[in-house]
Amino acid sequence: MRRTARLRTALVRTAAAAGAALAVVAVALTAQGTQRQDPGPGGATAAAPGISGITVTRRTGGGFEALVVHDSKKPGEPRISRYAHRPGKAPRVVPLDWRGAGEPVDLEAVDRVPGRPGEYIALASEGIGYRVRDAGDAGVEALDLFPLPAISEGDNFEGFALAPTARPGVMVAVWADRGQDDRPATLYAARMVLNQYGEPRFGPVRTAELRAPYPALDVRHASDLTITPTGELLVSSASDPGDEGPFDSAVYRAGRVGLDDAGTVRLTLAEAPRTRATFEGHKVEALACVPGTRQAAIGTDDEANGGALLTAALCG
Repeated sequence: MRRTARLRTALVRTAAAAGAALAVVAVALTAQGTQRQDPGPGGATAAAPGISGITVTRRTGGGFEALVVHDSKKPGEPRISRYAHRPGKAPRVVPLDWRGAGEPVDLEAVDRVPGRPGEYIALASEGIGYRVRDAGDAGVEALDLFPLPAISEGDNFEGFALAPTARPGVMVAVWADRGQDDRPATLYAARMVLNQYGEPRFGPVRTAELRAPYPALDVRHASDLTITPTGELLVSSASDPGDEGPFDSAVYRAGRVGLDDAGTVRLTLAEAPRTRATFEGHKVEALACVPGTRQAAIGTDDEANGGALLTAALCG
């Protein structure tokens, strides 16, 4: 069965002001070659809003700036914020106004649109995409909204990523229903282009089921995903037994995605996905590569304990 995603046209509301800054947490390498988070002296602050999706907008010296989305559901709660990551310092956090097409509910992922500077697609859990423009101090402007193709009954989306291809104007889109415990995640992949009005148009959709190698209990098999410059799929997973935790998470290599010589999307999953990093005490919901580096930006939504912005050398 398929469902028709509802398009929201509610009036724009202004996102609520500021949460507290997040602390940056270092990641240490274990003897087994899997990175595990070391909380160190500066864990996440309880007042900071959780992060449900992230995309890096630019590098700044040794740091970077990013747009992050929040899974807010009530009017007036923050939907999107600008983060400035500064090594050794708490990030600078600026909540942004949401302008234009209706205020979204439960944003779970965001990525930049290749070849369209300042444009991004944010995804809500029910499968509604929002194409937005970064309007600087004025916030973000929602240009249009659209349903993803091939949505199935029960899908709960937490991951979305875009990657450029060698074909001008053609990109690869990958999105994921998160799965839960015995129900594996479902990955979807398709060609995507923007028409003359900037509206996304998708080609045939490929699907594959995926189970996380870690954690084992109360697991969401795909809490976010990103595509590295070489076409590798990195996926995060999370153990979420409830708002009080305890949480646990991982980032793992799931496979590869890209276009073949005929322009057909190829989605190939690893027979045995390999864990690259684990994050005890955190619920990872956001994952992106920092362009031009091996660093991944990793955001968490630790419910009553707020959120954290982590980094680890996982890309490349």
